[in-house]
Amino acid sequence: MSLVELVRQTIERYGLLPRGEPVVVGVSGGPDSLCLLHVLRRLAADYDLTLHVAHLNHQIRGAEADADAACVATLAVEWDLPCTVAARDVPDLARRHKLAMEEAARQARYTFLADVAGQVGSHTVAVGHNADDQAETVLMHFLRGAGLAGLRGMLPRTPLMSYRLLEGQTGAGLSLVRPLLETPRVEIEAYCTEHELRPRFDRSNLDTTYFRNRLRHELIPYLETYRSNVREVIRRTALVASEDYALLREVLEGAWAKVTRSADAEVIVFDLADWRALPLSLQRATLREAVHRLRRNLRNINFCHIDDAVTVAREKGTGAVASLPRGLRLTVGYEVLTVASEGYRPVPLDWPVLLADRLSIVLPGRTSLPGPGGWWVEAQWLSADALPPDWASNPDPWQAFLDAGAIAAGLALRRRQSGDRFQPQGMDGRSKSLSDFLINIKVPATWRDWVPLAVSDDDDRILWVAGWRLDERARVTAETKRVLWLRFAKRSGQT
Repeated sequence: MSLVELVRQTIERYGLLPRGEPVVVGVSGGPDSLCLLHVLRRLAADYDLTLHVAHLNHQIRGAEADADAACVATLAVEWDLPCTVAARDVPDLARRHKLAMEEAARQARYTFLADVAGQVGSHTVAVGHNADDQAETVLMHFLRGAGLAGLRGMLPRTPLMSYRLLEGQTGAGLSLVRPLLETPRVEIEAYCTEHELRPRFDRSNLDTTYFRNRLRHELIPYLETYRSNVREVIRRTALVASEDYALLREVLEGAWAKVTRSADAEVIVFDLADWRALPLSLQRATLREAVHRLRRNLRNINFCHIDDAVTVAREKGTGAVASLPRGLRLTVGYEVLTVASEGYRPVPLDWPVLLADRLSIVLPGRTSLPGPGGWWVEAQWLSADALPPDWASNPDPWQAFLDAGAIAAGLALRRRQSGDRFQPQGMDGRSKSLSDFLINIKVPATWRDWVPLAVSDDDDRILWVAGWRLDERARVTAETKRVLWLRFAKRSGQT
């Protein structure tokens, strides 16, 4: 099979090129990108393609890089193709963002290609990664400790937004395609010779201080002394891993739906019992997916991060935490696992929470609680003989009946303070630390500061830990003549 037909087969198999749309082709001037551009020119009529050449000078190799840019621009003119050439100071970018040179170059390159695609109205960016590049990539991921996702290597078609781009560019709606991904480098070089293409030589490809170059020039040749077709073996491994990963994704989606209580751009919450019932493989997969969803441009998720977090989630008790990449943290709750940024404090919309330090209660009347959820608290004075029949059993934890005699002045809601104590009803008047009480009744640590406390205005004494317990001194007794009924409720239509 000729190289052109092999590329056509790859394009058809993976649906890489949209018919009738412009395609941005990243051209460095090396053999891979020259071959890609030449082949796409030959196939342009078949797919009704409009090609646009894009070249980025990384400003790493001085005059040689300038010459590469000039050669690409000249070639585009000779082949009657529109071309965009730009330069980025990648060494400075690497210093400012504390990135390895390879990563800085990759981010700059893909951001540039995304910018060009936006300017010319293209949804597709084609690059020249070949089959040998794929073998190197899989080997790199293996040595760094990747799972199935990493062992797939590069994909023929990838959303560009899955790559980390520079600020101001998301890559949304763009696809990165690799038509040469099934074509070996030796065939590409032979094609360039056959068609008298004159690739530029990048001396940095010989620099073995770069990890990929060490694999290419040292490790893979060494492995070929054990098995001559080791590149093909690695590529087949990538293909099998990709197929297995697709199956795992289907299983993961089912598990995700089962164990996830809520998920948005800030936080993902799993049901702890359901998550712990998953097989270990799916526990890892769900945590990895959570990290991916919260940090979509993170390219590599370290196995050790995930494995440590799984151990904490499986074995540790309430309040245990595990660090995850890019400032994320897993927290074990009483009933849930939470993955969010460090310092994230979720507001429980199904509870009335007090976000203000103090709030005076209208007596009688309704007082709105500031913040989300649409909560208010209602206060009514009742005579003791007008209490509802079920007041003593009190089926609603968000209502309370207080002896009016305990309220010498007004009433307020406030948040907890250091040293708070009260006398929980049912403890024969014994005093208890509010902090210990909230821990014992399993209020999540991130919510304890928001629990509304009904306090008397005159001495700031806690009369009711809303939702949980009255103070013994505020309970209704046989001697009570007048009662204050407090009830939290949501405005209709709020969720």
